[in-house]
Amino acid sequence: MGQKVNPIGLRLGITRSWDSKWFAEKGKYTTLLHEDLKLRTLIKKKFYMAAISSIELERAASEKVRVIIYAARPGIIIGRKGQEIDQLRKELTKLTGKEIFLDIREVKRPEVDAQLVAENVAVQLQRRVAYRRAMKRVISSALRAGALGIKVMVAGRLGGTEIARREWYREGRVPLGTLRADLDYGVAESATTFGIIGVKVWIFKGEIIERKTKTVN
Repeated sequence: MGQKVNPIGLRLGITRSWDSKWFAEKGKYTTLLHEDLKLRTLIKKKFYMAAISSIELERAASEKVRVIIYAARPGIIIGRKGQEIDQLRKELTKLTGKEIFLDIREVKRPEVDAQLVAENVAVQLQRRVAYRRAMKRVISSALRAGALGIKVMVAGRLGGTEIARREWYREGRVPLGTLRADLDYGVAESATTFGIIGVKVWIFKGEIIERKTKTVN
């Protein structure tokens, strides 16, 4: 039997950090967890066209939340003269009842961001682009942008067939079992007329090797 492990969860604390950074007292963990989910869902739904890669949440105090949004098109979130970001801050404050601090950061190379690549494939499938063409297009773009390896997999009623199946393409190295590998992973869904098509993307960017510093006595 094949055992499948999320590549990000496998590397937490080794080469990857957590997207939610806070400590909950006894009895408050569930409330804060659901609050995180509501915040992420609202931001992602409202600014889907801003190409949001990830959302980090930090809670230093009980009534303050710092939200860091990584997006390929941050101008959409900020808006003209900051109108959109002010409106978003008000909505999040109303949702949580806490003071919200927003930090918008730009994703410099969206071609090698696994989540954005997966969403790009999903959008192309919704526009009825052939799935093979969509997959090969993002693979070539990622390799040109500096990725050492990429694997793209789609699953569902591909091309409108009666029986669902999955297909994948891979170029370069994608070492899933190497913990020191800088491996990015993204998942997206495409709602087509034939049903939901799932998209998964793995992008290998190199190996993270920590240098051991020698102490001189």
